[in-house]
This record gives sequence, structure tokens and C-alpha cells, in this order.
Amino acid sequence: MVSHMSSFVLDPSRRLFLQRSAFAAVAFLLPAAALAQSQTIRLGVLVPLTGAGGSYGPSMAKVAKAVVDEVNAVGGINGRKFDLIVEDDQTSPEAAVRAARKLIDVDKVVAIMGTWASAVTTAVAPLCWESKTFLTTVSGADSITLLPHQGYLIRTQPNTLLQGRKFGEYAIERGAKRIFFISPQTPFAKSQFDSITAAVKKAGSETASLIYDDKKPSYRTEVDEVLRFKPDAIIFGGYTPDTSIMLKDVYRAGYAGLKIAFGYAVNQKLIESIPAEAVESIVTISPSPAEGSEAYARVARLAAVTNPDPYTAQIYDQINLVILALAAAGSTEPSGTAIRDSVRKVSQSKDGTKISNAPDGLKLLTDGKVIDYDGASGPCEFTDIGDIWTASSATTR
Repeated sequence: MVSHMSSFVLDPSRRLFLQRSAFAAVAFLLPAAALAQSQTIRLGVLVPLTGAGGSYGPSMAKVAKAVVDEVNAVGGINGRKFDLIVEDDQTSPEAAVRAARKLIDVDKVVAIMGTWASAVTTAVAPLCWESKTFLTTVSGADSITLLPHQGYLIRTQPNTLLQGRKFGEYAIERGAKRIFFISPQTPFAKSQFDSITAAVKKAGSETASLIYDDKKPSYRTEVDEVLRFKPDAIIFGGYTPDTSIMLKDVYRAGYAGLKIAFGYAVNQKLIESIPAEAVESIVTISPSPAEGSEAYARVARLAAVTNPDPYTAQIYDQINLVILALAAAGSTEPSGTAIRDSVRKVSQSKDGTKISNAPDGLKLLTDGKVIDYDGASGPCEFTDIGDIWTASSATTR
């Protein structure tokens, strides 16, 4: 039976309303998985664009965005592309907490990557594990991976126990017998000194330490106390602003012995800001990126620099690992939990095909292959608590 109805003309505004209503009805009837398929996956980067770590954050953010652009250019994962939201932690725990809350509560990111200062990472880590947001960091304080993070944290930076041992061993190699460690109050100051002391005492040498206020305009009083110890090596544990003042005051006091510092503190900005004599022959110790590797060359190209710093190399690895972990999780809805449960499957599968970038890894995963990521900072193999197995290198300025 055929029914007939009279013809009529729709008002244009009514037609638009009906079309929109029909779309809404279809969208309402679509399964949740189909709707999710059309949405982007949001990732957060929390780096120091300003403050004591401001020399590193801009390059870290630039490379992270470049990696996301590469992955989006090949289609993302499971038909979904990525959005990258970058926030400035200002090298300040208070500012970092505000930024992390925005990333988690407003932007709904599944991972936060790149936290630099240990105090910042310590402050934001609880927000991450409580919300099941995965956190990757370049911070070194050994206390960080001892937090009850439930697996929602990994770091690509050697912890302070390893770094401190390297400081102490290097000082001994240079013949030092009396070694002084001077540092502001940081989450790693005590463990750093304890690790230095363990290495130094093993060789029969002595140590002493002093914690100072990193906001002072002069450290002559502190330097006088250091020199009363008659050190033949001084290890500087601060950041760029306070270390620059400390080095000038040590030079003015006539100290001519061995000077050792963190590579992140004695950077190009510091070298250009103080007299050459004050920084002459200082030795810096930093995590050594995998110079000469394909991944390191890729970072150099993405960052448009000849020698990428260790932290830019590390965030390159972090964002590649996060994306690959999400892909390895398969049909699981993208989440911090999915990253936690899959990251080691892509970073340390002994029988996996070696890869150094996400686009290559995504293709292999799509073909059902097992992968093993080695990156710009070296092999990315993590312990159960999220520490990485790696070493540091020394450089003389």
C-alpha cells in the first residue's frame, strides 16, 4: 500500500533545524567507540619556558611539537590524531601545580611530559598518579621514583645516586683529597652529597658540605666557609642563576683548585654572563645523549641545532615512547593507564625490531611486529620503579 501526502514548502530556517536535528539524532545513536574514534588524543608538555630552566624549555617544546606533527602526518594511531598542549612551569613548583591542574582537569591530557626541576616534578607527581595521568620527567632526584606513583611515572634522566657517584669518582680520578659540595636546598641535595661521600670515602678522601640560600646576591660568606676546609675540589650543586654568582665569588676569593658542576647549570647562558676567568677549566657532568645515533641526528634536525642538549633529546624520547605505548595498547581507549601498561613493551622488548622514531614504530606495530625503542638519549630501559639505566659524561669547559 502506498500512502500519499500533500506537497509543501519548508521554510529555509526550518529545513536547517531539521537537518541539524537529524545529525544530532544520528550522533546520539552512534556507539561511544565510534564517537571517540573521531576525537583527538591530547598530550601535555610541562616545561620551564621561563625561570632557572628557561634555557631548555623552548627547545624541548619545539621538538615535542615536531614529533607530534610527524605522527599526525602519517595518520596518528587508530585513525586518531594528537593535540599537544604546552604549559610553562616557570621552574616553580607553585606555577607547575597550577599548570598541571589545567592540563589534567581542563585539557584532559592522558600524559604530561618533560618536567625539568626536581621540585616541580615532586609537586606535580601526586596530581598525576591520583588522576591516572602518565608522567615522564627529566628530573634526577632519587626521591621521585620512590614516591607511591603506582607506575604512572618514568624518567629518562639518571637519578642523583648515579650522578653523585660520578661526581665523586671523577674528583678522585683528578687526584682530589678534600672535596666540598655546595648547593641550594633541593630535593636531591642530601642524596647527592651522600652519594659523593660514599665514592670519595671509598678512596680514603674527605668531604664536607654547605646548603645556601639561592636568592642571595652574593656568597662571599659562604665561600669563606668553603675555603676554610682547604678543598682541592669544589662541587657546585645549584642552578644557573646562583651558580653564576657563586663562581664569580669563588674566583674573586682566589680559589684555583678543581671546579665541578652540573651541565644544566654551566650552560652557554652562564658562560656568556660572567668573566671567562671565573668559568675557565670548570668541569661539567651531564647525562650523555646518544651522539652519533640516528635519533640524535633527527633531534638536531627537528630542533634546528647542531648539538641538542640532553633534555631536548630526552623529551624527544618521552613523546615517542608515549605515542608508541598508546599504539601498542591496541583498541584500549587512550589513557594514562594504557601508557603505563604498555610503555615497557615498546621500550625494552629484547626480541623486538630496533626503532628510533614513532612513525617507523607505528608501521611495525600495525604489521603485528614487536619493537624495541632506542632513542636520542640512548637505550630507554626502565626499572620497576621508573628509573632508567644509563650513565653520565664529563666535559671540561
